[in-house]
Amino acid sequence: MSDATVTSATSSATIRAEEAAHFGKLARDWWDPKGASAMLHRLNPVRLGFVRDAVDMHWGGDVESLRPLAGKTALDVGCGAGLLCEPLARLGAAVTGVDAAFENVAAARTHAEGAGLPIDYHAGELDTLGLGRFDLVTSMEVIEHVADKQAFVVQLAAHLAPDDGNGGGLMVLSTPNRTPTSRMLLVEGAELVGAIPRGTHNWDDFITPDEMRDLLQHAGLAMGEPRGIAYSPTRGLHLSSDLALNYIVTARQAA
Repeated sequence: MSDATVTSATSSATIRAEEAAHFGKLARDWWDPKGASAMLHRLNPVRLGFVRDAVDMHWGGDVESLRPLAGKTALDVGCGAGLLCEPLARLGAAVTGVDAAFENVAAARTHAEGAGLPIDYHAGELDTLGLGRFDLVTSMEVIEHVADKQAFVVQLAAHLAPDDGNGGGLMVLSTPNRTPTSRMLLVEGAELVGAIPRGTHNWDDFITPDEMRDLLQHAGLAMGEPRGIAYSPTRGLHLSSDLALNYIVTARQAA
């Protein structure tokens, strides 16, 4: 598929065509833990650990269960080639993945089929796909890439299951914080040395936790306490109280 085709197919309210094209070019390499998406491979276990704890807390499930999402539906928006979708499926969820880049969705489908995982993938603008509502909605390292951040959060909220007496749906978001630390390490550092592909980040698009709280509140959601995703040479990427680099947070319908 040509870049021109991608641009034509993905221009919309929240999708930036140039962002879809950038990530679509990485599709073939997405599942290589030493390739262009190596940073996501290192980040994924940290995010997944947070999601697992949030799921157990939200639904009061058995913390020893290997399939805490059994009987539940999950939607991952900005799913790339499925790095989070596949472990969510293994945790028991009926998973749907959405991405702006058709190339990513094609790679995700191929990989899921090879792993025997029945994940439902779609390419395009979320609110045009008619996917319904989900128990769990995730969107990791995505909001900093969208054109209209408030519209994007409203779309996510519209796909969250309503509160039917068990707390309703759970949302989990992660994104870089807009700080001098993130500028130095993620943009000027990681991209400069090739740890992240050049052009991946625009520091001005990063969102602070206070801005995230406002976006979620406008969409009728209450944000939980954010947890930082920090880096150290001895521990690598890990959950932390330090929000300066990156953070991950839950949201649910406001009371």
